[in-house]
Amino acid sequence: MNRLAQESSPYLLQHAHNPVDWFPWGPEALQKAQQENKPILVSIGYSACHWCHVMERESFENESVAAVMNEHFVCIKVDREERPDVDAIYMDAVQAMGVQGGWPLNVFLMPDAKPFYGLTYLPARQWVNLLTSVRSAFAEHPDQLAESAEGFAKQLNMSVTEQYYLTDAAPAFTRELLEAMYQKLAASFDSVKGGPRRAPKFPMPSIYGFLLRYYHITKNEEALNHIRRTLDFMALGGIYDQIGGGFSRYSVDDQWFAPHFEKMLYDNGQLVTLYSEAYSLTQSPLYRQTVFQTIDFLQRELTSPEGGFYSALDADSEGVEGKFYTWTTAELQTILEDDFRWFSELYHISPDGNWEEHAGVGRNILHRVVLDEDFARMQGWSQAELADKLSVAHQKLMAVRDQRVRPGLDDKILCSWNGLMLKGLVTAYRVFGEASFLDLAERNAQFVQEKLTHPETGQLWHSYKSGVREQDGVATITAYLEDYAAVIDGFLALYQATFKEEYLLQADRLTRYTLDYFWDEEDHLFFFTDQVGEPLIARKKEVFDNVIPASNSMMAHNLHALSLLLERAVDGAPAYTDLLTAMLGRVQPLLQQNADYLTHWAALYAMRVQPTAELAIVGPDAEQFRREIDQRFYPNKILAGTRTESDLPLLENRTTVNGKTAIYVCYNRACQLPVTSVEAAFSSLENE
Repeated sequence: MNRLAQESSPYLLQHAHNPVDWFPWGPEALQKAQQENKPILVSIGYSACHWCHVMERESFENESVAAVMNEHFVCIKVDREERPDVDAIYMDAVQAMGVQGGWPLNVFLMPDAKPFYGLTYLPARQWVNLLTSVRSAFAEHPDQLAESAEGFAKQLNMSVTEQYYLTDAAPAFTRELLEAMYQKLAASFDSVKGGPRRAPKFPMPSIYGFLLRYYHITKNEEALNHIRRTLDFMALGGIYDQIGGGFSRYSVDDQWFAPHFEKMLYDNGQLVTLYSEAYSLTQSPLYRQTVFQTIDFLQRELTSPEGGFYSALDADSEGVEGKFYTWTTAELQTILEDDFRWFSELYHISPDGNWEEHAGVGRNILHRVVLDEDFARMQGWSQAELADKLSVAHQKLMAVRDQRVRPGLDDKILCSWNGLMLKGLVTAYRVFGEASFLDLAERNAQFVQEKLTHPETGQLWHSYKSGVREQDGVATITAYLEDYAAVIDGFLALYQATFKEEYLLQADRLTRYTLDYFWDEEDHLFFFTDQVGEPLIARKKEVFDNVIPASNSMMAHNLHALSLLLERAVDGAPAYTDLLTAMLGRVQPLLQQNADYLTHWAALYAMRVQPTAELAIVGPDAEQFRREIDQRFYPNKILAGTRTESDLPLLENRTTVNGKTAIYVCYNRACQLPVTSVEAAFSSLENE
């Protein structure tokens, strides 16, 4: 066993028995490189990564390959999910070298940790050839490599303002720019299967969050059709686990058919939010079913006994990608018996398999292209009859699947991903009113407060690992901006779902911490790392939205909500509104050029084109009114409420009307006369 045996990361532990003399990222490895004047090899991946497993089997478990690595390099293994700061720096460096990024990410560094070359997966023979070439270059041309590394390090340290030629211009919120952002996105729409017109296809929830808010303002039916087309085909496709619920990472084809079978918490958390919001607009039974089934999956397979959510399920089991989730035709015939005929028609089962062979036998990915109501009509059944048949068939298949060797579980608990899942659960509760969703959310919020929050400083930790070993059961790694941003968002949603002010005050406390330790006055944006965290060769800012929104765009959304709920200026510093305006002004030139890479920013921009509705609810029926309001699609709103009275700015001096619960509809902190019914409140909203 190598040094990784002392780590808690499941990914690092997967490599603990490699003959490679791996170090974890840290001062021991970096000092060794400088003392021995050796180049550093940093290999970055994550536990559910299929090609990371392939490279481990081919190269890192190979004694002769390991011997070359050990003799000439200081070898460091990094879990990108534990150390997104390290991953971001070296991913940016590799992309600056003209190499397409991905994982496993293998980067060669000078002894001072500055990068000079990098790439992703290589088969063993090419990998050894590369190691030999790098060794020779380091021995024969160290000055040239050092000069190249210095250039990349300088580029990594450019400010966002300098890198993208940004200015301090005040943002201008216009329908013209909103429409231009939409048209830029629409140019890439797949008009048949939804999503982008390319493969692979990633869900990218922030795109559809923007489209929902764009539709709310414009009522553009083309946008709504694309939302529905995409969400329908995703929920019916192979990317969604048709038997057990939950989404895989992405589809390798352009049909949402063949998934990369890993299941990540962050995808499912965001997709629960998206499908819940979309249901409030469309009332689609498919979206409701998708949300409920995905949360069932979450409870069954990714929830820790302490209330935290685990990170991921592997793509592979028994060394084969997708084996746990796919079926031979013979298996399905045996299990389903008389139900096989209609089931095979619904899920497109092929006699020889519709996907890859394993052990000479073709396997099937379950996927659909028609909705329940359409298939029931085709079969001459009622929807209730089909629902009963599907329930029985799914139970039979789940019983068999549960006996299989399960994919590996990445059981570390990440603060940021738990924040995304917390937001998903709260959104689902607000839309569907299912009490168990709120119970699960509040238990998770308690976990974050008890296990991932420093009891004295109030700062967050990034990672927690429960277990029985001495090094388990503790929180580690100073939290990143993504942790604060996602948790603040989750707590803001919890406040609006429950009107428990402790959630709002906690969100405010965490926001003030980020302003003290992450804010950069020069760029008017937040750094990704805490100023008290480990110093690296660069201190980066996350601006562009990806599969997870950028931590800066999430913080901008948070500041928008907090500015309306609290109207706070922080210890004489600019008010939240001023900070938010400065952030949006800084990124507006990027939005004009690259809205498709800033869709979470674009969603906030859409919410500023029209004033956000501030709804203050006061009286004994505050919770019932909140429930009725949340079941309707109106994304550009902020809720505050109390059964009695409150000192919160939106609620201060607000009273009932003749003892009846009152709703105050406000815009820009100016309120209309109170009304005493949800219908009257929505009439006011629609006339604005």
